[in-house]
Amino acid sequence: MSEDKKEMTRRDFVQTGSTAIAAMTAAGIAPSVGVAGANDRINVGTVGCGGISNHHVRMLGEIKDKENCTITTCFDVYGQRAEDYSNHVNEKFGKPAKVCKSMDEVLNDKDVDKVLIATPEHQHFANANAAIDAGKKNIYLEKPMCQTADQSGALMKRVEAEGVIMQIGVHTASDDVYLAARDAIKEGKLGVILQAQIDYCRHYYTRGPWRSEDKTGDPKPDTLDWKGWLGPAPDRDWDARRYFNWRCYWDYSGGIATDLFIHRITRLIKALDVKEPDFGMGFGDIYLWDDGRDIPDNYQMALKYPDGPMVYVLGTMSNKHGLKHCIRGDRATLVFENPGFKIYTEDNANEGDKEYGTCIETYERKLTGGDDAFYQGNHINHHAAMRSGSTKDLNCPASLGHYAVAAVNVANEGYKQNKLMKWNTETSKIEPS
Repeated sequence: MSEDKKEMTRRDFVQTGSTAIAAMTAAGIAPSVGVAGANDRINVGTVGCGGISNHHVRMLGEIKDKENCTITTCFDVYGQRAEDYSNHVNEKFGKPAKVCKSMDEVLNDKDVDKVLIATPEHQHFANANAAIDAGKKNIYLEKPMCQTADQSGALMKRVEAEGVIMQIGVHTASDDVYLAARDAIKEGKLGVILQAQIDYCRHYYTRGPWRSEDKTGDPKPDTLDWKGWLGPAPDRDWDARRYFNWRCYWDYSGGIATDLFIHRITRLIKALDVKEPDFGMGFGDIYLWDDGRDIPDNYQMALKYPDGPMVYVLGTMSNKHGLKHCIRGDRATLVFENPGFKIYTEDNANEGDKEYGTCIETYERKLTGGDDAFYQGNHINHHAAMRSGSTKDLNCPASLGHYAVAAVNVANEGYKQNKLMKWNTETSKIEPS
């Protein structure tokens, strides 16, 4: 970006006046701090250069001309990963990203317009706050928004108060099907909403979910800053398994719930137009892979929303026979199936061998192209928000990110404590029911 488009300082931002900021934020308009003009190139700085981050390189590389964007800088606590990432950027954009020696070097680069954070989830809260502290107002934060609901709630409030244009990287956030489902529900096509269900089922064979061949005792890579990777997590000696397989441990992840269910529950929250759940609990165990992990290898969760439906999410990792993704009302059922969703009336639903009643409506998905289109759609949507200075049309804003984190954490806390948990609306805390 040109010099006159660079971000104003944090002091300047604060001095613009809290009243004006509050008014703009309430209208869904982000104060024009670091807003990209329609024709300005968007320079992306990346924090975290692992697998998902490299996926973003490919996704952004395919839309770089249309979106006028490039990746200019990167940092990872594992230096070799950052070097490899830079080379990948060179392949897709024609120029390598500058490899920085610290996260602060990325965040303090005045030419970086958008920060892409793709670190392990236990780092998200600190990384995002550091970016905002550095004056960055355009942030793409990979899912889950944060590791805990306390963190996501605090970050949501800060993002909204300070006009940050933050997109949460949930896979299908840009799929139009779920907003269309919300409209159908609001129009009363399903009647009283009773229940919704969805799944994320896989079948792992030899080693189980997220487990690689790395072993405790394997040497630490020379260019890896282990203490930097641990960050806010409990201090401990180097362990290759914990680094390469971090999703298997509560210290760094919420496991199946925060890594996989987060995609699914975000869809339902958007369609049902709900916020934090009333009650919830998670159920699971280590059924097959008792290999030192402390997070269940098969899992499910059940939630109840205030004045709203029951929600069930299944996550078997050793059986991929899933559930129909659907929302049940007393008058009809909305089933998410090709070409988008279908609505089946309850009339005659129990006659003969009929599984449903008559299909009375079919919605055809507008955003076609499969998984890649959804990932790219998230960035396209984020760039549009950056260029307009408005957060109101973000496909996965901080509020939606927080509601999803609250849902999966109510379940995880229920699993850990073996109790039904509730969301305390007065304290915004999860506690035993």
